[in-house]
Amino acid sequence: MVSKDWCLRMKVISIKGIKTACSDCSLTALCLPYGLEPDDIERLDGLVQRNRPLQRRQLLYAPGEQLVNLYVIKTGSVKVYTQSGGEAERVVGFHLPGEILGLEAIEHEQYGCFAKALETTAVCELPFHRLEELSADISGLRHQMLRLLSHEINEEARLVSLLNSGSAEERLASFLLSLSERFKRRGFSATDFFLSMSRQEMGSYLGLALETVSRLFRRLQDEGILQVERKHIQIQNLSRLQALLQGRSECHAQMASNVGL
Repeated sequence: MVSKDWCLRMKVISIKGIKTACSDCSLTALCLPYGLEPDDIERLDGLVQRNRPLQRRQLLYAPGEQLVNLYVIKTGSVKVYTQSGGEAERVVGFHLPGEILGLEAIEHEQYGCFAKALETTAVCELPFHRLEELSADISGLRHQMLRLLSHEINEEARLVSLLNSGSAEERLASFLLSLSERFKRRGFSATDFFLSMSRQEMGSYLGLALETVSRLFRRLQDEGILQVERKHIQIQNLSRLQALLQGRSECHAQMASNVGL
């Protein structure tokens, strides 16, 4: 999602003053970056069913269910995971306010994962087929849907790369920096936030044992990079946390240079 400052520089139309204010959720990602006309914003606004409440640990959807809606998180957070038989769940993503859920269901028109609220959460529903029809008429909306899909693909590729070759410390650092940037984009503190997910869930997502995650948090706290109080995280030295990934980025750049990319 682009920043509000970027939107202002591009002189896009604000959704404020139109029926309902969605400027702080990812409806801005669907319309504002491309400056939709007021009538188009009204049409998009008319699709949205707002503020469906979810209690902590309540399922939003499950594998095999037919794709009906895409979901925008208004408040709270949601984890997405897979699970088969009696196996432990495998977390494949965490979603925060302003982010869209359900894009993975578009290919086969059914959800392929579980989506469960990590805390008291509210979501807005976007009926997919009506959104698809609308995007056929509005090129900016169609373009942004493709951008959102591209973002999901890039994030998945980044995670696969990290899990295949990143050290345990790099995985945790990357995860914390990702949360930091996502909170910052939504106007929250980039260095002081609460984690809605458990250490076990983080470990599942990062491919690490619970003990490893706990040990790494202690190490980062001992080194003065983090201050950890249960689920309350304060990044005390952001540059040092970023430096944990610097060598990895330089290595990837050198590899790309060697193959002429």
